Amino acid sequence: MSQTATPTGETTEKPAKAGGRQPASVRMVLFALMIAMLLAMLDNMIVGTAMPTIVGELGGLEHLSWVVTAYTLATAASTPIWGKLGDMYGRKGVFLASIVLFLIGSALSGMAQDMGQLIGFRAVQGLGAGGLMVGVMAIIGDLIPPRERGKYQGMMAGVMAVAMIGGPLVGGAITDHLGWRWSFYINLPLGAIALVMVTAVLHLPKKRSQARIDYVGAALLTIGIVSLVLITTWGGTEYDWGSGQIIGLGILGVVSLAAFVLVERKVKEPILPLHIFRNGNFALVTLIGFLVGFVMFGSMTFLPLFQQTVQGASATNSGLLLLPMLLGMMVVSLFAGRVTTTTGKYKIFVVVGGALITVGLALLSLMDTDTTRFTSGAFMAVLGAGMGFLMQTTMLIAQNSVEMKDMGVGSSSATLFRTIGGSFGVAILGAVFTNRVQSTMAERLGKAGGALPSGTAQLDPKGLAKLPPMIKDAYLHAVATGTHNVFLWGAVISVIGFAAAWFLKEVPLRGGPSATSGKTEGGDAPADRPAVAEVI
Repeated sequence: MSQTATPTGETTEKPAKAGGRQPASVRMVLFALMIAMLLAMLDNMIVGTAMPTIVGELGGLEHLSWVVTAYTLATAASTPIWGKLGDMYGRKGVFLASIVLFLIGSALSGMAQDMGQLIGFRAVQGLGAGGLMVGVMAIIGDLIPPRERGKYQGMMAGVMAVAMIGGPLVGGAITDHLGWRWSFYINLPLGAIALVMVTAVLHLPKKRSQARIDYVGAALLTIGIVSLVLITTWGGTEYDWGSGQIIGLGILGVVSLAAFVLVERKVKEPILPLHIFRNGNFALVTLIGFLVGFVMFGSMTFLPLFQQTVQGASATNSGLLLLPMLLGMMVVSLFAGRVTTTTGKYKIFVVVGGALITVGLALLSLMDTDTTRFTSGAFMAVLGAGMGFLMQTTMLIAQNSVEMKDMGVGSSSATLFRTIGGSFGVAILGAVFTNRVQSTMAERLGKAGGALPSGTAQLDPKGLAKLPPMIKDAYLHAVATGTHNVFLWGAVISVIGFAAAWFLKEVPLRGGPSATSGKTEGGDAPADRPAVAEVI
């Protein structure tokens, strides 16, 4: 990349020509960013494995769900705020602050003496995690033009695969040999490496916005997001869907978000500029991202359950049995990224990805008690290929649809909607699963179906082994039927994303020979100007 000086004295990098090699220094920055991304993705995977041991030592089983919920709420609520702060005050400092906050939360979580402390420290950790993913995506958006960014999709998909496969394995090993506290302490050396590398090799122009932070908008958005996440977390489990608590949260969420929209239309520097949604491509790809999160997190929740319960896999093996899906996602993501960099074409990948996800979920809905691991692996590979076409491509389109000054909020919005989609997916598909399992048990056993633990519709392998043969057989069929309904509904919902993909317009990617500086079809003018950055 060559560098030029702007009238203000800032250093400006011109995008590399399509197909050109990035400097080694940029690759070093990307390596540091991938470590930070791994921190955010690996944490829940490792901690999930350690939770039974944590509860055994700290007690507080009734508060177990809050260890995850506190982290999720803090992450979702802080995501758009981190994105906006990066736009206003500079990406590097804000990103480093999020890493430090995450590491402080990790250290405190490892030192927790009771469940209340652990929940509070996990919330601190979640606040930092909200800035990790957004910071990674926004910095990549600053450093690498969209036309070149496709080459790195495989790297990002690889990090996701490592987290999903390695997380449970590493978590189990750490818990067994070092103790559960090291499931949090393991973040410290990784985070320290990321901090040192980002500080040393990444130099972005400093910003100092004169505008005031939109505190009112941030508060209203936080209340709205927290209400939505709590509805999906508590609905059907802690409280009935028609209970006053859930209805009250729904009303609070709607009122808060409506007030948020009114505030954002008037303030000078909104925490989430509404004008970015006037871009047709951005609005569509946000919807597609929400649906991808919905079906992806839903399927990732129930596939291991099916494998462990119906197919008899161990917890460790069920993670390894996800390899066909994760490898399919990684290989296809790498392929799509390379082709996008070479040709500048991307719409076809969103369309094909939507189709493959729908077909993959439909195939998974055919699984029953006689389905072999090879067959389910083949079905998962189809689903993984669909995810590979969509996961990074949707972020690429989102970032290409906003101006450079809105890169942070564009990235955070895409991340936020995918996260909320995942919350809704797990909750709604979980309700479908539970209801179907309970109804199937009642059909097969009558009153004996009441042997199933109320409110969960899930038994661990030890509990399953203790069931009488007749009840165990009925339960296996019930789980198979429940997963059938989950994937069938997932396929139906994914059709919406497939249909939305056809309405995308292939706006030229910034940084390519065909890119223009004119306005996009949605009315925004992202401006084909280079990202402002200096990498040494």
